[in-house]
Amino acid sequence: MKIHEYQAKALMAARGIPVPLGVMATTADEAATAVAPLIRDSGNPVVVVKSQIHAGGRGKGRFVEHPDLGGVSVVTDGIAGGPEAAEAAVRSMAERMLGSTLVTIQTGPEGKQVNRLYVEQGIDIDRELYLSVLLDRSIGRNIVMASTAGGMEIEKVAEEQPELIFCEVVDPAFGLLEFQADRLALALGLAGDAGVAFSGFVRTLTAAAAEWDTDLVEINPLVVTKQGSVMALDGKMAFDDNALFRHPDIAAMRDLSEEDAAELEAKETGLSYITLDGTIGCLVNGAGLAMATMDTIKHFGAEPANFLDVGGGATEEQVTTAFQIITRDPNVKGIFVNIFGGIMRCDVIATGIVEAVKRVGLAVPLVVRLEGTNVEIGKQILRDSGLALVAADDMKDGAEKIVELTK
Repeated sequence: MKIHEYQAKALMAARGIPVPLGVMATTADEAATAVAPLIRDSGNPVVVVKSQIHAGGRGKGRFVEHPDLGGVSVVTDGIAGGPEAAEAAVRSMAERMLGSTLVTIQTGPEGKQVNRLYVEQGIDIDRELYLSVLLDRSIGRNIVMASTAGGMEIEKVAEEQPELIFCEVVDPAFGLLEFQADRLALALGLAGDAGVAFSGFVRTLTAAAAEWDTDLVEINPLVVTKQGSVMALDGKMAFDDNALFRHPDIAAMRDLSEEDAAELEAKETGLSYITLDGTIGCLVNGAGLAMATMDTIKHFGAEPANFLDVGGGATEEQVTTAFQIITRDPNVKGIFVNIFGGIMRCDVIATGIVEAVKRVGLAVPLVVRLEGTNVEIGKQILRDSGLALVAADDMKDGAEKIVELTK
């Protein structure tokens, strides 16, 4: 689960991690009203208006309706005109941002609608750094990743300048040790008060990440101010869904409008579903078989439209829902059902497919491969249904047939 920047900063602030002053707004009036108190309390006449969506690259992103406007915009009107001028500028900016579609490198060309803004105090920045705490699944531990290339895309830095990235592995029994934090500070060129501030910052953040059960905490940029303090200028957090029962306060931060509707429906039904960019819909039982099915489709020159694992004990209703979710995707040009029934019964799958087609129809080619428990019963159900489907002998045969049928 992901949360917005303003929510991540609220969590950090509650742990004593320094963040700028800011106010979340859902209307232009709320955004404008936040300006004067921010200028008064921070003493800085500059404010920043930040779009709140679950995607990175907002600063470089542009609105479809307002190509001249970025997803993160600085308002300097308060320098000469005072809070009133800044308030008017923020109101005008918020009116254009709210309800508009922001396209960034991470949203894809379709972009995302902005429904929330974060109005934040300006900061006198001396240096921009990168800092994250992320789960390394290969070793089963969190690692701290830091870089002097703050504000840049870390993937690009890793590819082009890997020497600028520094990592420390966090021992879950002891947390990030003081010498590790100091070593990171030294690698980043932080000394004196800034070095001490960074060491305390990163140790507190790392401890919080373990407590929150995060998959990722990313601060880009982490800034060193001209006064020598260290502050999170941005904040991105993703949490392990399986641990949310321990964090009802965090689970309550979920913004359903930012999540894929099909994935939410599948989750509520007990299915594992992820939307992808391809054209071949997949209905499979078992995560390993689902991955192998997707790989086989790619091998024959097409792209899967989804990952869908109905599990080993799916009911007829779950199978029907799964089929309906796949057929609602306008990108799907064909469907491949690949079932190897051990616990999962082939007759249940077949009945679910027939029922789904009765409800929503079948406008694309359908290839079905059934094997395992009650396979002959399942095949007979499909034959008796009169559906225009193609039977496959095995996974390779099925993938090859559905790719050919969709060309």
